[in-house]
Amino acid sequence: MSSRPVLSQRVSRFGTTVFSEFSALALKHQAVNLGQGFPDFDGPDAIKEAAWKAIQGGVNQYAPGVGARDLRVAIAEHSQRFYGHAVDPDTMVSVTSGATEAILDVILGLVDPGDEVVAFEPFYDSYDANIAFVGATPRYVPLRPPDAAHATWWFDRDEVKAAIGPRTRLLILNSPHNPTGKVFTREELEFLGNLCAEFDVKVLADEVYEHIVFGPARHIRAATVPVLADRTVTVSSAGKSFSLTGWKIGWIIAPPPLRDAVQRAHQFVTFATASPFQAAMAVAMRLPDSYFQGLTALYTEKRERLLTGLRAAGLKVYSPEGSYFILADIAGYGFADDVAFCRHLVTEVGVAAIPPSVFYGPEHRHLGQGFARFAFCKTEGVLDEASRRLGAKLPALKR
Repeated sequence: MSSRPVLSQRVSRFGTTVFSEFSALALKHQAVNLGQGFPDFDGPDAIKEAAWKAIQGGVNQYAPGVGARDLRVAIAEHSQRFYGHAVDPDTMVSVTSGATEAILDVILGLVDPGDEVVAFEPFYDSYDANIAFVGATPRYVPLRPPDAAHATWWFDRDEVKAAIGPRTRLLILNSPHNPTGKVFTREELEFLGNLCAEFDVKVLADEVYEHIVFGPARHIRAATVPVLADRTVTVSSAGKSFSLTGWKIGWIIAPPPLRDAVQRAHQFVTFATASPFQAAMAVAMRLPDSYFQGLTALYTEKRERLLTGLRAAGLKVYSPEGSYFILADIAGYGFADDVAFCRHLVTEVGVAAIPPSVFYGPEHRHLGQGFARFAFCKTEGVLDEASRRLGAKLPALKR
C-alpha cells in the first residue's frame, strides 16, 4: 500500500463548501432553505425558449473558445446601454462557464506564485481557494458593519493602504457585495484606483449582482472609473440577473492585453462553454429595460418581506444596498459562534442560513461569528414560511 497522501497539498485544506453542507442539512431536516443563493424560480420563458430553439437548430457543438460572437456582441451592447462602457466584442470579451470559472481564469492569467492578492472580507469562498491554487498570498481587509459614523458597510482606508504594496499583483473588488450587500461608491472606487495605480495593481471586479441594486445606491462599473479603466477585468454572469444559475454562463470584459491573459488560462480550464445556452444568453442580454427594472422591483419587495420577518423574529438586520442577501446580528442568543447558531437554526427551527465566518481569513474570522446570512431570492411563500418558523422559535432563544 502506498503511504503517499491522496489529496494534493493545494486542496488538502479545503473541505465540502459551506453551501453544499448546509443545503444537504436543510434537505435532511426539511428546513426552509435560505442558505445557498440560488432562486427557487426560473428566469423568463423567452430565454428558455431561445435555448430550446438553439438546441433544435443544431447549435450543439463547441463554441469558439472566446465565446459565441453574437453573445460577445450582446455583452458589449449591454455594457454600452447600462454603463456607457465602450467594449470591443472581438478583443475585450471572453465567455466562461460561469463567474466562478472566470474568477479562476483571471487569477491564473494575472497572478504568479509568491504574488499577493488583496480582497475584502467577508469574501466569496472561491477567492481564497483560487489564490491558494496559484501559490499566491492573500491579504484580507475587513468590511465593517454600519455604525454611528457610517451609514453603510465600510472599510478602514489605512488598513487598505497597509495591505497594498510592491508585492501586490491583484485587488479583488466585489460590488454589489456578497454577503454584506455593500455597493461601493465612486469615491471609494477612485480611492482604490489611485492606490492600484501607485503600485501597478490589476483589479478583478466581480459584478455578478450588477442588476440587483436598491436605491438610493447605484452600481458603478469599476472599469468606467478613469483611474481603473486600463487595469480592470470585469466579471459577471447570467445566473443572478436572469435566475438561471444552473446554466453557468459567465464572462469577462477587459482591455485587450488583460483579456488575452485571461483567455490563455480559460482555454485550458474549460476551453468553451455550452453553445445553446450562449445563444439564449444573447437574447437575455438584449431584453428591454423594463425587464431589468422589473427585476429590481421584484427583489425590492422580497428584501422588504424578509427584513420584516427577521425583525419580527427579534433579529437586528442590516438592509443590503445590493445583492439578494441579508446579514443578521445573532449576538445574545447564547451560541459559541455563527456555525453553532446556524446548525441549531436548521435542525431545531427549520430554517437554513449560512454562517459567514467561513468567508473570512483566519486573522479576522471572529468578525463573522456574530452574524448569519439569509438569502431572499425565494418565492413569497418560502420567505413567509421561514419568517413564521423564525418568529415561533427564535425569540425563546434570546438571552
